[in-house]
Amino acid sequence: MVTSLTFISYGMLRKESVNNSISSTSNNLLLVGRNLESYLDGIEQLSLPQISYDEFAYAITHESQDYASKMYVEDYLKNLYFSRKDLESIYLYIIKEQKYYYVTKENYNITVRVAEHPPIDQLTWYKRALGSPNNRSYQSFVNGTAEQGDYQVKPDASFMGYHRLLRSISSREPQAVLSLYFNSSVTDEIIKDIPFAEGEHLMYISPDNEPFVVDDRTFYARAQEAELLSQLTPEQGGQLTWADEAEKYLVIYDISQKEGWKLVKPIPYKQIYEAATTTRKLSYSIGLLFLMASVILVGFLSNRITSPLKNLSLQMKRFSAGSFEAEARVEGNDEIAYLSRHFNKMVERTNELINERYKMKIVEKNAVLKALEAEINPHFLYNALQAISTKALKNNNDDIVEMVDNLALTLRYCISGRDVVQASEELRHIERYLALQKARFGSRMQVVYNWDESLMELRIPKLSVQTLVENCIKHALEKVSATVTIRIEAHVTPAYSVISVKDDGPGMTEERLGEVLGSLQIQWEEELGGEAAGDGGHESIGLKNLNTRLKLLYGDEAGLLITSEGNGTQMDILLPRGGQ
Repeated sequence: MVTSLTFISYGMLRKESVNNSISSTSNNLLLVGRNLESYLDGIEQLSLPQISYDEFAYAITHESQDYASKMYVEDYLKNLYFSRKDLESIYLYIIKEQKYYYVTKENYNITVRVAEHPPIDQLTWYKRALGSPNNRSYQSFVNGTAEQGDYQVKPDASFMGYHRLLRSISSREPQAVLSLYFNSSVTDEIIKDIPFAEGEHLMYISPDNEPFVVDDRTFYARAQEAELLSQLTPEQGGQLTWADEAEKYLVIYDISQKEGWKLVKPIPYKQIYEAATTTRKLSYSIGLLFLMASVILVGFLSNRITSPLKNLSLQMKRFSAGSFEAEARVEGNDEIAYLSRHFNKMVERTNELINERYKMKIVEKNAVLKALEAEINPHFLYNALQAISTKALKNNNDDIVEMVDNLALTLRYCISGRDVVQASEELRHIERYLALQKARFGSRMQVVYNWDESLMELRIPKLSVQTLVENCIKHALEKVSATVTIRIEAHVTPAYSVISVKDDGPGMTEERLGEVLGSLQIQWEEELGGEAAGDGGHESIGLKNLNTRLKLLYGDEAGLLITSEGNGTQMDILLPRGGQ
């Protein structure tokens, strides 16, 4: 009787253990597989020039003759490199010129170089991209080597290469190949959410059954030799039983709906049956020692065993139905409690994967910063061009060259993609900017610098000092005919690094000062939504944008302070000391 009951209980435990493993692992692989699919979608979007495709296509076809096109290509590749933390290197192969640009990190500096390279027609990944309807291919480095004739990449540093074939829009002929090589930092972060025990394996396989993530190359070789990968089809329902010479496995897998990438996790059956096997041995021991009380004892043990499993199975069903608040009761320290604890941990990690609102906030803040920076008033450019034209007509002398150079450097600085620069860079930009303004106002404009040397490497928002200087020119120099002195200073207080721009112009009335200070308190959400429109709103848009950028970059302690006592205006940028 005891033997029969133990055998029945063992069978039930085996069945429940298999079902629990299938349910929990399938849901976990589904969530991780979706994150990996989103990661690949992000790579595909990164490889496309998007809005600037025409400019980029023109640049790659004229880079050998046109220096501006060459610089455009180099800047584009640098910006692409800085956009991702998992990019190891970038190669742009120009097919017609048989050469490539490549971007790598050398001694902590990002460098763009150009090198000759023979035709790549025979490379496997190029043939795949050429024949792909999506004009792209993936390259795996699981074997630890690159193909002969390929780029000089480091297979041990890159887990995947992504190659995008760029064609001519009119003729559809291949013009260039953009190759992106990624390290495994992001994929490791995604895959680590899959519970992994000794004896289990994990593989991430492309639609062509090419491995990109393999925890054990020997196991993968055995699986490929036995044609396991060809059996992983949607018709199997995401699970099958497979055995090699050494072990029998329950293979659970997820196939992405978009392209067919496979996330595969083989689990040894002996590991699944471990709890059931331990329970069977315990039951036999109890049966031998307490044969007289076998019926009562087996009934008691059966209830103790099946009740937690039923509860765990119920929570598994809730979880598989989409209730991510499911939590199994944990009682004791036996194998069932072990399974319950790990199930609860899996639910907790799943919730962490789903709740990623902080990423959305980071993206939202970056978008706001870009939108605010794009609103900087280009008024000074028109005045500078007018001054250059007037000076050229009246004097016909060579100092026009210096003005044009200053304007070119100013433009380049303004359109650079950085949000934050060193103070020394901003000051050099201000000197060029004021040299252009000197052509307008002559000796009426006097500039005095008093910048603390210790603050030359201070990180500040780009164009922040220019915004304050523009305000002095607009509301002081342009309002009077007398000489106006602009003072640009920086000093340190116990709590702040302070950047000041002062003028001795007519200043602001108390009413006007109140309006400007009031506009600085308007939240950026209201401003973008149109609720901040009002009298004089556009006149102080630069100051409002600067104040908003300071708070987004350095926190609420940072900001803009404006004072005016009827004889000049002083504007201070307050940056918390040590703030990032």
